[in-house]
Amino acid sequence: MTQIIQSLSDISDRYDVLLCDLWGCVHDGVKVYPEAIPALRAFRDAGKIVVLLTNSPRDRHAVAEQVAKFGLPDDCWDTIASSGDAARAALFTGAVGQKVHVMGEQSGDGFFREMEIIDDPVAVERVGIAEAEGLVCLGPDDPSADPETWRPDLLYAKQKGLKLLCANPDIVVDRGEVREWCAGAVARMYTEMGGESLYFGKPHPPIYDLARRRLAALGRNVGPEGMLAVGDGIQTDIKGALGEDIDSLFITGGLARAETRTVTDPDAQALAAYVEGERVTPTFAIGMLR
Repeated sequence: MTQIIQSLSDISDRYDVLLCDLWGCVHDGVKVYPEAIPALRAFRDAGKIVVLLTNSPRDRHAVAEQVAKFGLPDDCWDTIASSGDAARAALFTGAVGQKVHVMGEQSGDGFFREMEIIDDPVAVERVGIAEAEGLVCLGPDDPSADPETWRPDLLYAKQKGLKLLCANPDIVVDRGEVREWCAGAVARMYTEMGGESLYFGKPHPPIYDLARRRLAALGRNVGPEGMLAVGDGIQTDIKGALGEDIDSLFITGGLARAETRTVTDPDAQALAAYVEGERVTPTFAIGMLR
């Protein structure tokens, strides 16, 4: 059964590392949630580590620049592990071939910058879909448009037997009060059509492996029992934590705020019904990170 808590400090003494999602937990795609700042600072002030674990298709440097613009001070976190970096590592080891067709151009130039941790990287070339050996999906060009607009290109790619590298497994996010589609919606459609989609962000293992490497670079080797994953996506953040045997704190005021009837705190009955329906049980729940 999921325990509803009032503050991160209620449970923080049990953990040494926070794997903290960004969108829906720390910011809304426009600005930082003010209460998240002291919560993260207090965790770090106790000598603990905050890893920003995000399904953003951007590399970690671009993520750091973005959250700074949203108003997150750099003393709130220690390191970043992004779906974009996990996907880039696979890209430069040839996971979808050398010639790739890019679907969605947001932050595309940074995505194709070579990674120093990859020995002998593949020389990736961006080409048209007719010449492509694989697809790279960074997210829809127009995140408000129906993903069905991608179907003709996806059908052609499937007929060619192309693999799709998905840089962000999220299906949707809320930018302020507006819900937007993400790369995961395109990848899900491709899989449903019979194509092969490769995922590297939450809930899939590669991003957790990357987070452990980032921790090792800080000189911290912490087992899953010393970690707490924070997120508002029950099928990404929370399901991924369960797969890694990591306790989780579900932010109900994000994507599931309507389903959990969250105002300040989630409604206990609505939360129980939502969790049962999703078949994913968080360890803890809270309205917003505070």
